Parts: sequence; structure tokens; C-alpha cells
Amino acid sequence: MTDIKTRKTALLKRLSELDSRLHAIEAELDVPISKDWEESAVEREGDEVLEQLGQSGQDEILRIRAALQRIRDEEYGFCARCGEDISSERLDVLPDTPLCMKCASAVAH
Repeated sequence: MTDIKTRKTALLKRLSELDSRLHAIEAELDVPISKDWEESAVEREGDEVLEQLGQSGQDEILRIRAALQRIRDEEYGFCARCGEDISSERLDVLPDTPLCMKCASAVAH
């Protein structure tokens, strides 16, 4: 079983990785588009993928920050919906999850 301190360290590490990745994506998106029409079309397609990756990263950052706030508030590991414990196994896979498996399944349907 992983303790909260270890999970917090892992969340902070992931937050740092995402921050670096997002800066790299922003730098790539700032590169001027080619004047060649075909190259420009391919570059725009690549930019769309980068923008989607950037949005995905920003969403994950929000979830991690929320999880870190729950740690500070001593609410980490408890379901935000029903208040029950979130299993260690679930937190091992999704350390930023605010919901237990039962509530997450209910929300998905």
C-alpha cells in the first residue's frame, strides 16, 4: 500500500513533467508555418494534434492540482461523491481520481 507522502511526491513529479511537456508544445506551436501549401497543410495538422495534447495535459494538471488540494485538506483517498475510501489499487492507477470505482462508474453511465 502506498502512503500519501509517496503519492504526493508522484503527483508533484507528474505535474513537473506535464509543465515541461506543455512548454515544449507551446514552443513547437510558435514555430512559423511554411509558405509551401502542402507543407503548411501537414504542419497545421500537426499543430491540431499538439493542441489536443496540450489540452489533455492542461486537463490532467487541473486534476493533479485538485488532488494535491485534497491532500492538503486531508480529504485525499476519500470519494468526493459518497465519502467512502478510494481503494489503494484505484489510487495506484489513477492517483488524481476524486471518485471511488462505484461512483466513477455511476458518473460514466
